[in-house]
Amino acid sequence: MTLDPALTQMLSAADLRLLAAAGGAAPSLHNSQPWRFVPTPDGRGLAVYADTGRSVPLADPAGAAVHIAVGAAVFNLRVAAGRLDREPLVRLLPDVAEPGLLAVLDLSRPAVAEAPFGRDLYPAIAARHSSREPFTQRDVPEAVIGELMAAAREEGVTLAALEEEGVRRVQELTADAERRNAADPARAAESRAWLRPDDGTAEDGIPRSALGPQDHDARVPMREFGGRPPEAPEQPPSQRFEALPQLCTLTTRGDGPPDWLRTGQALERVWLLATLHGVRLTVWHQAIEWPDTRWALRDPAAGPGHVQLVLRAGYGPPGAATPRRAVEETLGERPS
Repeated sequence: MTLDPALTQMLSAADLRLLAAAGGAAPSLHNSQPWRFVPTPDGRGLAVYADTGRSVPLADPAGAAVHIAVGAAVFNLRVAAGRLDREPLVRLLPDVAEPGLLAVLDLSRPAVAEAPFGRDLYPAIAARHSSREPFTQRDVPEAVIGELMAAAREEGVTLAALEEEGVRRVQELTADAERRNAADPARAAESRAWLRPDDGTAEDGIPRSALGPQDHDARVPMREFGGRPPEAPEQPPSQRFEALPQLCTLTTRGDGPPDWLRTGQALERVWLLATLHGVRLTVWHQAIEWPDTRWALRDPAAGPGHVQLVLRAGYGPPGAATPRRAVEETLGERPS
């Protein structure tokens, strides 16, 4: 059998580690990191599985957040493939008989473009953090918002920048959802279970130092993570956040696994590009977790669609880095 000369060599152990580290740096709900990367049988690709044992079932009963997280990891793998001079050919949901297999990346061909995403996004993978800090009053320029919109559109997702009326509506819905989460003992316990100590031993979850302050004027509803247990440090002093946050929504026409995976890829593409521009992002997920508030997030004037995420954008501190699982834990056999 003659090997196609266009095929690249099998992925080395170093290549696999680079890919898994990039994929594992993706964002996920409560930093749950619900993914697993498995080399394909030919050694020239990666299969990406959902690790549903790391899901957040009350906040994400349908598994949308798991798919979005895996989609974000897939986008990082696409970016990292360029670092290895390989062309990533992605198949989403390739086997109906194996629902946990969410994507397969064929990396057997050499790269055909030096900058397939317009800019080199690879350095932003390690620099990207969620910022739960107050932002300045400086608006993100329309030109940058336009770039972010185009980036999402390339992934089949609509990013909409909300005007003042839409911002206030989404603020109210998010605040309502946050109050309901805090009043629900099971949901409060679920989110609190993802809090981690600040001693450097954690590999997932949210360190308490990364929680950030609450808004002194209660305009910007940041998640409380179910309150703080008695042994936790005191709540940091509240601070004044931006008077009117800049909010965007990520919307898809459908609302199933393919749409969620596309949303994750769009989210990460937007976030990496924003990072290169010095723009910070926070994901507001609370209103997505209740069917009525999620439905009310949509803009009726924009036509049918399903809001998958709300993003707060602005300028300010980059946010604290969150811990990551070791490559040895995420790379190898598929999850049981």
